[in-house]
Amino acid sequence: MRVTMVGTGYVGLVSGACFSEFGHSVICVDKDEAKIEALRRGEIPIFEPGLDKLVSENVAAGRLSFSTDLAGSVQGADAVFIAVGTPSRRGDGHADLSYVYAAAEEIAAALKNYAVIITKSTVPVGTGAEVERRIRALRPDLAFDVASNPEFLREGSAIEDFRRPDRVVVGTESEKARAIMRQLYRPLFLLETPFVFTSRETSELIKYAANAYLATKITFINEMADLCEKLGGDVQDVARGIGLDGRIGKKFLHAGPGFGGSCFPKDTLALVRTARDAGSPSRIVESVVAVNDARKIAMADRVIAAAGGDVAGKTVGVLGVTFKPNTDDMRDAPSLDILPRLIAAGATIRAYDPEGMKAAAALISGVTWVSSAYETMAGADVLVLITEWNEFRALDLGRMKAAMKVPVIVDLRNVYRPDEMAEAGFSYHSIGRAPVQPH
Repeated sequence: MRVTMVGTGYVGLVSGACFSEFGHSVICVDKDEAKIEALRRGEIPIFEPGLDKLVSENVAAGRLSFSTDLAGSVQGADAVFIAVGTPSRRGDGHADLSYVYAAAEEIAAALKNYAVIITKSTVPVGTGAEVERRIRALRPDLAFDVASNPEFLREGSAIEDFRRPDRVVVGTESEKARAIMRQLYRPLFLLETPFVFTSRETSELIKYAANAYLATKITFINEMADLCEKLGGDVQDVARGIGLDGRIGKKFLHAGPGFGGSCFPKDTLALVRTARDAGSPSRIVESVVAVNDARKIAMADRVIAAAGGDVAGKTVGVLGVTFKPNTDDMRDAPSLDILPRLIAAGATIRAYDPEGMKAAAALISGVTWVSSAYETMAGADVLVLITEWNEFRALDLGRMKAAMKVPVIVDLRNVYRPDEMAEAGFSYHSIGRAPVQPH
């Protein structure tokens, strides 16, 4: 089948490359000429494990190409995906749909034959209906259908998520559109992937509901971590104890500095705004947003407390700044709240991240960026781990202690074992567990 993917951001590029691996002919379109030229040279604008190889193989096979010409790219397409950004709108927190509507109108002007136009972007309920209304107003003669097909990709494991999804959700009442969507995802039928065919409105809401629920799980375990610290419990054991309950499950029960990234912050906020506008406010999700925002700020205070209550004139080493490992994404990362607060308190920051330093440097000023984990520790009064990259799990504890001025570690991801850190001579502070002092 012929597929056009409008937008070469995270969702569009990963989805387009994976569809081409399924054997479809895919054109990824973007207005950014520099980005398209870079993609044609094999340069991937985001860090996602395995994506460079997937793109190069399918370009070489002739199944994947890149273009700035939307009008030419949609000709003969069976399916046209809208995968442009929907950031939070300044001032009110609603999703900014201007890019979605602009793409829809440009597609409408260019199409000559029937195609399914699919919103892959995360959009509020009713967006599909508005896309259809706008296209029909511009092209009453055009044969088309509009469907919703939300993505459920996790940054850092997106390719595997696309190849082996928990489910595929498609929102459309058109049997013709459903048939095309089945054909697009046909390779997944071999894996017996569950398909959920529903209305557009339900499909749009499924995406927001899923993200809000997962964000709620994270926020719940973070609050339990705070309670563990007050009562002498261990949040790691609490998470395991409740996660083994099949009704709850173990995923998204890892205590930490708060959720960030491209989805949870903006999608929970958009759902809050949508629910309020509908006269049915979601008080649970509103609380999740408020608690998560406050938690990121509180993490800086934890670091200051571990450093003796004052970081003025002290050096703070930082391991990891992206919102999660295996990505270079800095969107709403906890480090964006933590590091400026530490700098404002007088700290000197030495930081390292395997992939995110370029993006972070454009967002956080006053940080000394270094080239390895061990360089962050040189003369440090306290070391804080914000992002749990695998390379931080096997650091030489003896070398770490020797490099630091004061052996104090604040582990915001619970990567290390308290008994091992105490044995190695560290004052160790983690999340949801009692601090330990060196033996």
